[in-house]
Amino acid sequence: MDSSGPFSCPICLEPLREPVTLPCGHNFCLPCLGALWPHRGASGAGGPGGAARCPLCQEPFPDGLQLRKNHTLSELLQLRQGSGPGPGPGPGPAPAPAPEPSVPSAPPSAPEPSAPCAPEPWSAGEEPVRCDACPEGAALPAALSCLSCLASFCPAHLGPHERSPALRGHRLVPPLRRLEESLCPRHLRPLERYCRAERVCLCEACAAQEHRGHELVPLEQERALQEAEQPKVLSAVEDRMDELGAGIAQSRRTVALIKSAAVAERERVSQLFAEAAAALQGFQTQVLAFIEEGEAAMLGRSQGDLRRQEEQRSRLSRARQNLSQVPEADSVSFLQELLALRLALEEGCGPGPGPPRELSFTKSSQAVRAVRDVLAVACANQWEQLRGPGGNEDGPQKLDSEVAYIVDLDSDTADKFLQLFGTKGVKRVLCPINYPESPTRFTHCEQVLGEGALDRGTYYWEVEIIEGWVSVGVMAEDFSPQEPYDRGRLGRNAHSCCLQWNGRSFSVWFHGLEAPLPHPFSPTVGVCLEYADRALAFYAVRDGKMSLLRRLKASRPRRGGIPASPIDPFQSRLDSHFAGLFTHRLKPAFFLESVDAHLQIGPLKKSCISVLKRR
Repeated sequence: MDSSGPFSCPICLEPLREPVTLPCGHNFCLPCLGALWPHRGASGAGGPGGAARCPLCQEPFPDGLQLRKNHTLSELLQLRQGSGPGPGPGPGPAPAPAPEPSVPSAPPSAPEPSAPCAPEPWSAGEEPVRCDACPEGAALPAALSCLSCLASFCPAHLGPHERSPALRGHRLVPPLRRLEESLCPRHLRPLERYCRAERVCLCEACAAQEHRGHELVPLEQERALQEAEQPKVLSAVEDRMDELGAGIAQSRRTVALIKSAAVAERERVSQLFAEAAAALQGFQTQVLAFIEEGEAAMLGRSQGDLRRQEEQRSRLSRARQNLSQVPEADSVSFLQELLALRLALEEGCGPGPGPPRELSFTKSSQAVRAVRDVLAVACANQWEQLRGPGGNEDGPQKLDSEVAYIVDLDSDTADKFLQLFGTKGVKRVLCPINYPESPTRFTHCEQVLGEGALDRGTYYWEVEIIEGWVSVGVMAEDFSPQEPYDRGRLGRNAHSCCLQWNGRSFSVWFHGLEAPLPHPFSPTVGVCLEYADRALAFYAVRDGKMSLLRRLKASRPRRGGIPASPIDPFQSRLDSHFAGLFTHRLKPAFFLESVDAHLQIGPLKKSCISVLKRR
């Protein structure tokens, strides 16, 4: 017999020996319970151990509980093992376990145990549920299943449930293949109630605890109600399946259409790219041929002049050598050779051809560069129109000139330890750069300002923090760049404000006070200057989405002149001095604090601009 079945002891996991049934309905070996409850013998005398509990469901029992052998269950076990019916119940009184709080099913009229077990009719092709008490390999179809014993019985083996008072309280149901699914997984009790509030099947323990106050009905009553609703549900299911079938067919047609359109469009695009490549290849061939023709023409002229000059120099050299070899006594030869030298000299009179002022074919690179730039701009514009803002399907949008602000770094303000990369990038270096003298150049702080001053409207720009400690913010246009380091840095005076990344966390600075921020690092930082509202906001930008880090603005005083946040020193400083910052024309400002600091003025995210416009 399988030790894990319903006829095994949950303590020793062996077949039940001298089975004992507790009031909760669970069966155990009498020796196992005696060893587990040393102060409670078969006489049931209470001991000092307090109230006993079921080892399986932990239900407490009174001290006067008597543990005696369940002879009916013992007989059932003997029948299951094929040893025939055991002796009848002994003269001692049988235990009276408390039945489950449910209406027990009326047991059907079963034949006497001596009568042969006849199989009940089953539908063709369906395997019946077999009796768990019949010998293995010869089990007959079960007539009922017991939710307390977790076993199914044929009519012959249902006898103990009819004769024994301890087993009459068990709930018998039509044969079930998986009896464990009919038990509560928490309390291991039969599922007998239905909660209409949460639409679940419950045992009596769940109904009395978690579902107290809910509308609870017996399973049979709920099934009758649901069976009445079943035709309506099935009709709705059929209608929905018809709708889904039509939708599936339409979706399949749409998928096929999309695939065919993509294939056709891919072929057209490939053909157009091939034609564009062929046009560029033809233009390249023409330009290279133009360079070769210009080179050949100019080389022909220059090489002809070179040969003539070399020949004239050779004649002059020979005539000079001949003159030097004439004897002093030979006056005729002297006059003749001197005349020949003069004639050769006269042939070379006049300036020779100089180098060409301009090589005609060198304009080819300019033409190709112009084509490249036009092509790059056209590709970028067409891609933006094709993609739309932020990959949405709403069509292209233009940046609001009153929101989006293109920042260009002012090289006349850059400290000598800052290296600029065009007008968008800056990095702090160890060796000073020999910048020209400028009255607006910072001399004690590694800072640089943006070009142009802001004095009205709303402005937004973005900065990419590439490496190191970086501060971004605004500074008054008339602030002296010769201020010492402790007062000239961003945020350490009343003329500037900034967001700082110190390698560990973000914080905001104004007038020498710092306010830490709890937000994680974001390589892209957005700065929004709301001049009319006298506010400065910093954002973390990720995947085209904006998260507000901190918006700096003087709070309005409450009635009676009491400030809004008297216990926040940073907000108190804003309330006292922040509005004065907007009495100046402001410029974007950048402070590179660490030696490896590096930042880039990033391209503006159109999705972020749209968000700001809606605000």
